Amino acid sequence: MAARSSSFVNAHFTSTRSSYFVFIFSFSFFSFSTPILGLNITAILSSYPDLSDFTSLLSTTAVSYDLGERSSLTILAVPNSYLRSSSNPIISSSSPTTVADIVRYHVVLQYLTWSDLRQIPPAGTLFTTLFQTTGRATKDFGSLNFTFNPSNGVVSLHSPTTNTSKASAVVLSLVKTIPYNISIFSISSLLAPYDLDLMESETQPPPLGINITKALIDGRSFNVAASMLTASGVVEEFEADEGGAGITLFVPTDEAFANLPSTIQLQALPAEKKALVMKFHVLHSYYPLGSLELIVNPVEPTLATENNGAGSFTLNISRVNGSLAINSGIVQAVVTQTVFDQNPVAIFGISNVLLPREIFGSGKAENVNVSVRNGSRGGGVPLMVAQPPSVGAAPDSSLDRFTPPSHLSSPPGFRDEISSGAAGRTQRSNVINSGLVCCIGSLYLLV
Repeated sequence: MAARSSSFVNAHFTSTRSSYFVFIFSFSFFSFSTPILGLNITAILSSYPDLSDFTSLLSTTAVSYDLGERSSLTILAVPNSYLRSSSNPIISSSSPTTVADIVRYHVVLQYLTWSDLRQIPPAGTLFTTLFQTTGRATKDFGSLNFTFNPSNGVVSLHSPTTNTSKASAVVLSLVKTIPYNISIFSISSLLAPYDLDLMESETQPPPLGINITKALIDGRSFNVAASMLTASGVVEEFEADEGGAGITLFVPTDEAFANLPSTIQLQALPAEKKALVMKFHVLHSYYPLGSLELIVNPVEPTLATENNGAGSFTLNISRVNGSLAINSGIVQAVVTQTVFDQNPVAIFGISNVLLPREIFGSGKAENVNVSVRNGSRGGGVPLMVAQPPSVGAAPDSSLDRFTPPSHLSSPPGFRDEISSGAAGRTQRSNVINSGLVCCIGSLYLLV
């Protein structure tokens, strides 16, 4: 009887130990493989009233949206008192695109601590900013030169082209840090990239006559849409609307058209219906991305609405799982990139072709009970009104179309040795987790 009890006890502990190591293995696997989620920068900054103006700039320019998919950042925030004295007329007189680029210049693509800043030599070190990734910065003018003066402990910020004796701003204090994810420092002045022509943006009126077809072709992934716009004759109408309140276009990618099922034949539609489908993808106002995210109207009118009466051919624009979603009532698409944004025209790439209910809805001959074929972005999207569409993948910022520098450049005679990027943080995290797992496992075996 005692032998059986002993066997039972040994079996029990063996089973428990096995289960324990299964748990440890699972924990370590998911710890290593789970991606780190983006942080809500504006929510973090909302706890600091003295940074409310800078937080507002992040939101209204949609730069906060760009940061949602990034990690390992340093934010250089300007307090209200400094921003209100230094920003005039930079902010008030600049175009929305220029203001957004100025804000991007305050986002360093590396997690920095006070210790890192104090290791910078007096000659300085260049750090890449988010502005550099837009492709609008020439050479390395999208970078900031950080210098540290060991005699007084001051960290100064300079344009890459200016003498280090003349600082554009100085670091005031550390506001908040979330290790390996984000640091927020306050600085003494608004920074402006060296090659940003602010005076031209102050005096130049909004450009008219923007060639929408050319903008789509330059975007490389919108050849089908460009061809359909030209063939339908509506592109001239769109460009004529640029002189009023402006326009916002949601343009499906070539992949989105390719993923339509064979039963949806857009090219076979009568000319007037084909034109309506094109107009269904256009809002009769200029909305930069930040403004678009603030729309809460479930029945947003389109250019097609103007031809068919209120309540028809409307779109539902909302935020779903961190993505900006456009719902036609039949199919849902997400904004994948900013193709063009220059007042009075904004063009956004979307993941699916928007099919209006008035043409493809229940009871129409064109309607079919199928799903869009799977593309590289995920599963299919139902075409029936009765079935709500699934949410596509989170949008890629337009910034993702540009590749940031693979390393940090430095002034002559100095190589930056401060590690950067999420990869470094992930590696450190993996090493810590590995050590923790090994220690726990070893201790348990000794019991």
